[in-house]
Amino acid sequence: MASIRIPRGTQDILPGEVEKWQLIEETARKICAKFQYKEIRTPIFEHTELFLRSVGDTTDIVQKEMYTFEDRGERSLTLRPEGTAAVVRSFVENKMYGDANQPVKLYYMGPMFRYERPQAGRYRQFVQFGVEAIGSSDPAIDAEVISLAMSLYKEMGLKKLKLVINSLGDKESRNAHREALVNHFKPRIGEFCSDCQSRLEKNPMRILDCKQDRDHELMKTAPSIIDYLNEESKNYFEKVQKYLNDLDIPFVVDSNLVRGLDYYNHTAFEIMSDAEGFGAITTLCGGGRYNGLTEEIGGPEAPGIGFAMSIERFIAALNAEQVELELGNQLDCYLVSLGDEAKDYTVGLLQKLRLAGYSAERDYLDRKIKAQFKAADRLHAKYVAVLGEDELKANKINLKFMETGEQMEVNLDQFIEKFSELNNREE
Repeated sequence: MASIRIPRGTQDILPGEVEKWQLIEETARKICAKFQYKEIRTPIFEHTELFLRSVGDTTDIVQKEMYTFEDRGERSLTLRPEGTAAVVRSFVENKMYGDANQPVKLYYMGPMFRYERPQAGRYRQFVQFGVEAIGSSDPAIDAEVISLAMSLYKEMGLKKLKLVINSLGDKESRNAHREALVNHFKPRIGEFCSDCQSRLEKNPMRILDCKQDRDHELMKTAPSIIDYLNEESKNYFEKVQKYLNDLDIPFVVDSNLVRGLDYYNHTAFEIMSDAEGFGAITTLCGGGRYNGLTEEIGGPEAPGIGFAMSIERFIAALNAEQVELELGNQLDCYLVSLGDEAKDYTVGLLQKLRLAGYSAERDYLDRKIKAQFKAADRLHAKYVAVLGEDELKANKINLKFMETGEQMEVNLDQFIEKFSELNNREE
């Protein structure tokens, strides 16, 4: 019988690797606490209409990449392809716009699903960490959101980062730019891919994001959104840039940065890895402002901004920069036993160590004493406590500090107390 294998585009994250994920998640939570962002957890699947309304029916996500299915009640449901739509839906449904503290600052962490061609750094099930700040149109909150993302990358030790920003303008600016794009591409749209041809009338800005036709000569001469920003949009973008400078966050303005989702306006940004050998997909994080999304989902006006970052790409960037993470996976104490009675005694002693707050382990394979010491080494045990039949009769246990080889004999009934003293002394 053939063995069952993991579905294509997914991965098992095994012990030894999962600790990196846990450290990133823990660091993200700590930074969010400093910035006053609170966690929100939304369902893994939502009504398909949510993504049609928010992400946009002209996007690749909606047209090609969503995992959509019909449940037994003949309702169309979709595994979430991104996090913002669900958070905004929850914001509206739970009337968070009525909360006393505004803007509402939220973060999420969890799996997303897109049917894409798997490649390095791109999976069909992937994990995103993201934040959303909803309820303010102050450009300072745009700078804060970008600062939060940069803070997390830097806290984890990444140095080779590039922040790219753009303004997509307000509705008036977008409409003027849209018209210019249609006039620019229309005469030669037949030279572009079928996706770009269908985007021309529906959402011509998405043509600028096309990977297939990126080298076409018309791409290089396409009208820039920057040239079509009205006074209000220009002032807004200048303020965002000023605040980023105030925060000492270097950036590059790229007028071709459009992002892949329909709901963005005003500020759009991406953080990329400049690490050598990182690969073709350099984007680590992307986000922007989405004024109007709450109304699209059926709520009141509540301007928002957010970002999402891939944890998989985060780890790839750490590996590319050869960042050594302090994973803190050292074992406090390994109990080595010799003889049946001593082995039985370590069952209770192990529990006492754990209840006292220490990570502790013992042998479960009835190995010889030498093999037990090897197991302690593999687990990076700080201490090894050795208990044999003679020690048990004498109410003693031998404790060895593995770093120096220093050994001492301790009364069994005082072992936990003495062990705590030794650990407190080291700290």
